[in-house]
Amino acid sequence: GDLLPADGVLIQGNDLKIDESALTGESDHVRKSLDKDPLLLSGTHVMEGSGRMVVTAVGVNSQSGIIFTLLGATGDGEDGGDGKG
Repeated sequence: GDLLPADGVLIQGNDLKIDESALTGESDHVRKSLDKDPLLLSGTHVMEGSGRMVVTAVGVNSQSGIIFTLLGATGDGEDGGDGKG
């Protein structure tokens, strides 16, 4: 299970199956192909196969980054750690 570090679009794949449970909660592995469901999301794990992708988003612009931002877990220290804000 290699961790995908960025969001991207699959451009070449060989029997690629991804564990998206970190984002969706779904425990089944998702088959990715060029024809059907070519989107790969950061924070997910490659369980089988191999592939190449074109990176479309990283960091706070990726799907996992957006989720962390919405949850207020960016870790940028804006509130100074004193809970005031």
